[in-house]
Amino acid sequence: MQDVTRTLARLVVQSRYDDLPVAVRHEASRALLNWFGCAVAGSRHETVDRALAAILPFAGAGQAGIPGRGERLDILNAALVNGISSHVLDFDDTQAEAIHPSSPVLPALLALAEWRGLSGAELAHAFVLGVEVECRIGRSVFPQHYDAGWHITGTAGVFGAAAAAGKLLGLDERQMAWALGMAATQSAGLREMFGSMCKCLHPGRAAQNGLHSALLAAQGFTSSEQGIEAKRGFGHVLSSRFNPDVITEGWGVHYELLSNMYKPFACGLVVHGVIDGCIQLREEYGLQPAQIDRVDLQVAPLVMELTGKTDPQTGLEGKFSVFHAAAVAIVDGVAGEAQFSDARVRDTEVAGLRKKVHVVADGTLLWTQAHVAVRLRDGRVLERHVPHPLGSLERPMSDADLEAKFLALAGDMLGGRKCGDLRSLCWKLTDLPDAGVLVRAAAVI
Repeated sequence: MQDVTRTLARLVVQSRYDDLPVAVRHEASRALLNWFGCAVAGSRHETVDRALAAILPFAGAGQAGIPGRGERLDILNAALVNGISSHVLDFDDTQAEAIHPSSPVLPALLALAEWRGLSGAELAHAFVLGVEVECRIGRSVFPQHYDAGWHITGTAGVFGAAAAAGKLLGLDERQMAWALGMAATQSAGLREMFGSMCKCLHPGRAAQNGLHSALLAAQGFTSSEQGIEAKRGFGHVLSSRFNPDVITEGWGVHYELLSNMYKPFACGLVVHGVIDGCIQLREEYGLQPAQIDRVDLQVAPLVMELTGKTDPQTGLEGKFSVFHAAAVAIVDGVAGEAQFSDARVRDTEVAGLRKKVHVVADGTLLWTQAHVAVRLRDGRVLERHVPHPLGSLERPMSDADLEAKFLALAGDMLGGRKCGDLRSLCWKLTDLPDAGVLVRAAAVI
């Protein structure tokens, strides 16, 4: 397809809020509530502390806040920090192409909306468009792009942030094409960083660079107007099988946000089937670690590729260990953020059971599926096949589930009253005259 960048820019610019289906508007509120829970809970992580220590001496005027904290930064650095904090727990939403849609887009929008006093309807519309752009561009290069080692949340997320911020800034078609071109040349993120603090830098930089691209384009800063599809543009350089057609086909008919998945467990979706199966067996049979002789897992090859760390030493590494995920699910019966802390990873009981976990890659399984077999000391073998884990599109989290997750993540930090207020604001997103109230409601002084 010719002129993909310019066509996509036109679609974004011409999109109207009134054209959004009610279900899509509601999904924007669901994603926002989930994002705030993750961002507030992640805001006190050591990773965020270190990022702020590096940034604060050089940050500009306090234009935008940091949910869960009291600091205020210029909008570009606020987008960076909020992208980091919302992804650091690996508890944010995700799509089948391994993109985490909200963490690169919402930080840019919330900073811009708070600074400019924009409405909730404007924010919701721009968010929907940002998710459309990042997921469609991500799909155009998937899976070869991801298989080569690119972290697609960072590489595709920057396009979503640029398009969404550009929509709020009122860019015209040519300016939007420039913004997308600048996003293309700033697309980055390596899977090598998984298990380190740097992984969550990817959506942070995507949010910051996407916002910066839109701000530059608004001032007439030019770029190639074929940054996505040109021979030396994003698609052909970063994938061996670039498919430009998926970027615009079905626009306005199919909405990517309706394919969003929300995590009940604080780690990558690829191990949710394992966790789900282990918890089911634990609850059904009252399993105790002392009873267990061996745990055998059958998973998709991608699971071992992403989460094959056999002996994690930190909580961040634990999120990329299917061995730890299985062990902690059996020991604790839950897999929240506490189960992926440094202390829990180093716990002797958990580490002991982790050594009894054996994994086989099975090419017939989809990446969210798992088969769990627990062999007991008395010779019994307990088995569970999980075709669709909780949180998948086939077994989605309900509004009530998302509220419970939000309260569990943000409750201790914000307190019951502030949590209730913020929750209500998220559900009322499209009616808010000033979307900046959202971040201000999440501030902790």
